[in-house]
Amino acid sequence: MTLLLDSHVLLWWLSDDPKLSALHRTLIADETGEVLISAITVAELSIKASLGKLEITGDLNAEIAANGFSFLPFTERHAATLRELPFHHRDPFDRMLISQAHSDGHVFLTSDSRCRLYDIVTR
Repeated sequence: MTLLLDSHVLLWWLSDDPKLSALHRTLIADETGEVLISAITVAELSIKASLGKLEITGDLNAEIAANGFSFLPFTERHAATLRELPFHHRDPFDRMLISQAHSDGHVFLTSDSRCRLYDIVTR
């Protein structure tokens, strides 16, 4: 199973936050699957950190790699899928992540109920 993590799921994993569900913890820790972090997530977290809305200590990309996660680029195919998505969710970062999960068939790990309205597999 290939998992695409929502931004908050990644942050909760990296900080060992109790908000991370037991199911998400188990799925991410399962060494038989692949965990992907989108370039969109890195962009979102970087923007929020630069605006002072989020504190990120250390090198985020290095932490992602140290956890054995792979990076997922945002491609023109993903961008084109945005046109097909209904507006269940207005956040552009979430919409781009949803387009990646939709285009590539990844399981999207999120606690955002609005993301579950799309035709993608969520956990």
